Amino acid sequence: MSKKPALSFWQIVNMSFGFLGIQMGFALQNANASRILGIFGADVHHLSWFWIVAPVTGLIVQPIIGYYSDRTWTRLGRRRPYFLTGAILAAVGMMLMPNADMFTAFLPALWVGAGMLMIMDASFNVAMEPFRALVADLLPSDQRTLGFSIQTVLIGIGAVIGSWLPYMLTNWFGISNQTNAGEVPLNLLLSFIIGASVLVISILVTVTGTKEYSPEEMQKFAEDNEPEEEHSSLLNIFTDFKNMPLTMKQLGGVQFFSWFALFGMWVFTTPAIAHHIYGLPLSDTSSETYQNAGDWVGVLFGVYNGIAAIFAFFLPAIAHKVGRKKTHSIALIIGGLGFLSMYLIDDPKGLIVSMVGIGIAWASILAMPYAILAGSIPARKMGVYMGIFNFFIVAPQIVNALFGGPLVKYLYGGNPIFAIVTSGVSLLIAAMLVVRVNDVDDVVK
Repeated sequence: MSKKPALSFWQIVNMSFGFLGIQMGFALQNANASRILGIFGADVHHLSWFWIVAPVTGLIVQPIIGYYSDRTWTRLGRRRPYFLTGAILAAVGMMLMPNADMFTAFLPALWVGAGMLMIMDASFNVAMEPFRALVADLLPSDQRTLGFSIQTVLIGIGAVIGSWLPYMLTNWFGISNQTNAGEVPLNLLLSFIIGASVLVISILVTVTGTKEYSPEEMQKFAEDNEPEEEHSSLLNIFTDFKNMPLTMKQLGGVQFFSWFALFGMWVFTTPAIAHHIYGLPLSDTSSETYQNAGDWVGVLFGVYNGIAAIFAFFLPAIAHKVGRKKTHSIALIIGGLGFLSMYLIDDPKGLIVSMVGIGIAWASILAMPYAILAGSIPARKMGVYMGIFNFFIVAPQIVNALFGGPLVKYLYGGNPIFAIVTSGVSLLIAAMLVVRVNDVDDVVK
């Protein structure tokens, strides 16, 4: 077995640069999709249902993408064809979603908008997971925490820009955020067009600037104790799922409660803050105050992503000092407290403090589980297992999508701020589950 050569800092940055554009688009979606669907007529209690198709699509698509990316070799390489295709499809969805009212002659704008949300989210997932596998493909074990942390930094930078873009266009460049009922404001329309353009450009930087190892080179790097490749079949995904490593099963519970919390934040933050902090009725989706609240949610989302980008620089050193499990557990506790604090705050600016805690958790969620997981996965199945691991990301989103709205309506008395409180409790549960995870190649036990 040959050891993979260490890569330079800038080589690692280049291989993950496309993540900046992906996350810029993802941030625009997360901060504004519920706002746009509300403008098109979605009721707050039904918002989570409109989000459900995306994780269901990801549940089906991700293992398949991972399986075939393990077995693909083209002029573009192994992983690059997949995240290039995903980026192009996501860009199309981004440009069409806020313009869904153009298609009202054929379908209601709400249906078109929900369809574009499905295309965007599924395409972002198609692009993301091969990026995770690419880091594991190209980096030796002792550089993986650095690799995933650099990804988190680029994710944070892209997410800050994407989250703040509507606010910046209005407050820095004077582009209106006012609109008529049923119409998306101009600052949002332009934000999605700019985000789609940056997404494609950044992906092209990675595609043209990163060299992947050939199948023959990857075989030289394979672990000596890896079993021989069995007969190749897509149905092997079910066998791989059944035989997933113990570490992966243990991380599954951590991921479930982490992403249940995140999904609740993305779906319900805008109506929760508009109602709980700004005092607006849930039916108000077109007033100037509502648009200002929506823009401020974008700023807050930019804050947590910015904190994540900064904190990611410190993750490798902290993990080396105290261990990856303890690092992740502490970060999740801080994030859970950040969510819970949102209920106690009555000043929109005070929510910045909450977002600092959430940002610390977000940085760790994007890096530590993958750094822990990579050491337990056979190199020849890195793509398919990264795709299967996505199950533990989309499954909690599906559960939240199905039951989040009814919980708000029937259990929380129609007040979406309690969906945010539930997210806080969920992160605290995830923090407790980290303790039992077996981290195979952590330098600190």
